[in-house]
Amino acid sequence: MKIAIVHDYLNQYGGAERLLEAICELYPDAPIYTSIYSPEKVQHRFDERDIRTSFMQKLPGVINHHQVYLPFYSFAFESFDLSEYDLVISSSSAWAKGVKTPIETLHICYCHTPMRFVWQFDDYAKRERLKGPARAILPLFLNYVRLWDVKSAQRPDFYVANSQTVRERIARFWQREAVVINPPVEVSAIPYRGTPRQDFYLWVGRMVPYKRADVAIQAFKELDLPLKVVGKGRDLEALKKLAGPKTEFLGFVPDEQVRELFTRCRAFIQAGAEDFGITPVEAMAGGAPVIAINQYGPAEVVIDGKTGLFFDRQTPEALVEAVRRFEDNPQKFNSDEIRRYAETFDRKLFLERFGSYVKERWEEHAGIRETLNVNTEALNVKR
Repeated sequence: MKIAIVHDYLNQYGGAERLLEAICELYPDAPIYTSIYSPEKVQHRFDERDIRTSFMQKLPGVINHHQVYLPFYSFAFESFDLSEYDLVISSSSAWAKGVKTPIETLHICYCHTPMRFVWQFDDYAKRERLKGPARAILPLFLNYVRLWDVKSAQRPDFYVANSQTVRERIARFWQREAVVINPPVEVSAIPYRGTPRQDFYLWVGRMVPYKRADVAIQAFKELDLPLKVVGKGRDLEALKKLAGPKTEFLGFVPDEQVRELFTRCRAFIQAGAEDFGITPVEAMAGGAPVIAINQYGPAEVVIDGKTGLFFDRQTPEALVEAVRRFEDNPQKFNSDEIRRYAETFDRKLFLERFGSYVKERWEEHAGIRETLNVNTEALNVKR
């Protein structure tokens, strides 16, 4: 069986790329087809893989400014020739699901979310702070993208969603069914030792608008409590101006040190409404309670009153109230129990679940294909 893996783009390293790494572990000989690729931007995580890029790789400035080439992506993925493969697995939050495959090829899509900028444009424009001509003109072009998205969403044979939130979006926007297999989390790599929690709170993520670091930073300025902020990005300087004297910006921190912070922080702050939320699960793997926005993925992975608590509005005021509730009785949260819960999301379980799902779909598909071949041969004999 020949297998190919397809991924939207490899010019950043985040949750989707961690998922891709896990799929690569399951299928080590499969080449990766993607629109663009920068080894440096993905921390050289895929240096040993066979990476096959589209014509977009040669476009000027595309690695750092891939958004401006929006009109090209549909053509890029439809241009890939995947006719030699028996199985195609796409990892998609936008374009990869749109590859064209022969009818005899099985295509399974792991969907991180349908296109946010198409189906949730107002939220997307707000969180990306789109203004002026870009906000006025982009919706006109997105009418074409929306039509392509619906059409191309019918190409995969099966969908796997990373959360119930995404499964519901797939049904609503594309009228397709999906099974939920949560993405892999490196729980076993986080060195939980049951040591006492320290007095600082923790926020981790990229400094981009939708992660809502601003909510956490402004809240802790009001609370006058210590907050450590891990990450970098285009909003870093603006966020520093919002911070109080007890907020510490650590910048980029290696994974090993971030994991250590998870084991020591008083609680982890999740202000962004992620589609799933790998980082809060990592924090829980370190035994940390999570104070999270009660929306989307965070609402699925945090158990209110057991592994953390919620706030309902994405505002500093709502987070301030939640932290004060937490401060009233932090002892109610048991780090050992939180760690055990996080283990249900461990990478090894993802590998088992996703590998078994693909195997089952392949066996069904192979049986149908064999039946079709037999029927075709019988038809040829009769002729």
